[in-house]
Amino acid sequence: MKKPSTKNAKRPAATTALAAVAGVVAASVVLSVAELIGAFFTARATPVIALGSTFIDFTPPWMKDFAIATFGTNDKLALFVGMGVTILLLACVLGIVAYRKWALGAAGVLLMGAIIVTSVVTRASVKPIDAIPSLVGTLAGLIVLRLLISRLWRMAVWPDSAADVAAKEPERPASSRRAFFAVSGVTALASVVAATGGRMLSAARSGVTQARDTLKLPSPAKTAAAVPAGVQSPTPGVAPWITPNKDFYRIDTALSVPEINAQDWELRIHGMVEQEVTITFQDLLDAQLIESHVTLTCVSNPVGGNLAGNAKWLGMPIRDVLKMARPKEGADMVLSTSIDGFSASTPLEVLQDDRDAMLAIGMNGEPLPLEHGYPVRMVVPGLYGFVSATKWVVDLEVTRFEDKQAYWTQRSWSERGPIKTMARVEVPKSFAKVAAGTVAIGGTAWAQTRGIDKVEVQIDNGPWTEAVLAAEASVITWRQWSYEWDATPGPHYIKVRATDGTGEVQTDKRADPVPDGASGWQSVAVTVE
Repeated sequence: MKKPSTKNAKRPAATTALAAVAGVVAASVVLSVAELIGAFFTARATPVIALGSTFIDFTPPWMKDFAIATFGTNDKLALFVGMGVTILLLACVLGIVAYRKWALGAAGVLLMGAIIVTSVVTRASVKPIDAIPSLVGTLAGLIVLRLLISRLWRMAVWPDSAADVAAKEPERPASSRRAFFAVSGVTALASVVAATGGRMLSAARSGVTQARDTLKLPSPAKTAAAVPAGVQSPTPGVAPWITPNKDFYRIDTALSVPEINAQDWELRIHGMVEQEVTITFQDLLDAQLIESHVTLTCVSNPVGGNLAGNAKWLGMPIRDVLKMARPKEGADMVLSTSIDGFSASTPLEVLQDDRDAMLAIGMNGEPLPLEHGYPVRMVVPGLYGFVSATKWVVDLEVTRFEDKQAYWTQRSWSERGPIKTMARVEVPKSFAKVAAGTVAIGGTAWAQTRGIDKVEVQIDNGPWTEAVLAAEASVITWRQWSYEWDATPGPHYIKVRATDGTGEVQTDKRADPVPDGASGWQSVAVTVE
């Protein structure tokens, strides 16, 4: 339909609002159609995932740190909500622009489509053909927008003379409005059904979850050392010494959890090596696997934060993999890359020593959960995850720090990330109200590869007093502690610090996570009643 002249027509606010609705419905069609068709392509080929991943790639460190500090492990949910609001506002604007000047509105839709397609094809492990869902979705959205805007144009044309008023109109405004809402509602509902169907179809086609659930892990050649009695703090409310998989923190750059068929997984080891090596998942199952309790910590963990977890891991020592490839003299770094494009720079010597760095396939007695790297991830004791704990790993390049930069190094984070000594108060919580008398205080401390020799507690500005340490399983796991405080009424502050196995006391100097991890003493405010 050619847009009728609305020179003498009124443009009430209600019509503008309807145009905005048309834009939102069209945007929902773009996303849902792409989601449905994307079920037959790479999961990262859907517009929302591609746009979100591109946004993360260009996120400055301060914004990423703010998001994690504010939202914690809900940072991805916060991103999706923010993207949803942004898309909603843009869709409203494009709908209004299209109503007033179709060519400009259509150009805006096509521009957004081009941005989506660019985001898709520039993702790691995505082929040009994976742009098809976004292209088809954009075309479908443009068609729906035209149909809805055409209805609004017809509603906007009013007779200009008394004679015309008496004439029979082909479509009364009230019925036109009802028809507009009916078409919009049906289209929006169909979009929801299409998006939901696309997700269900994608999950059904992958079969990764079912394969993971039926995978039987082999017994390790070297079992984990027995955990001594008394590793758990006696203070009620302190985190479990072993972190359940469902509670283990998750911080990564993957908006959509990669679904990798273990039978198709391969790891390429190349670069400055005498022999390039490719290993399969079956190779890992057949290898001399080791089992070890290891505490992992995220570099974004603030002082007193909960972005740390302890688990029992099963995997192949990375030193054995490197022995097959035989690194050349001069190499000092291994650049590990995930299937989603994330990369980490790990010092070569750390992967060759006896600290049990591994290609993990098991976590707490079961195959890796999908969100924690199934089928294979790296686990390296003593280093923050951003330089060591690559999930969904598919590539190891032996190289040099001066030649290559990893994902976060390119964004101004440090090249190497040894974990700093840290202690946290878990009980009581900050701003808690407690009864006067004996108050149980407890928490966890860590200094992976160095161990924890002492934890001290300070009440207000009083003397530092040693807490009671729980048993130590190893120097690569965290250590819990407890303290009984004879509390008097009033407001108080509880501080804690740890001393590692080398005798170094946790620094009181406050530092933000960027560029190499937070530092400082945690202070918890409580009120004693």
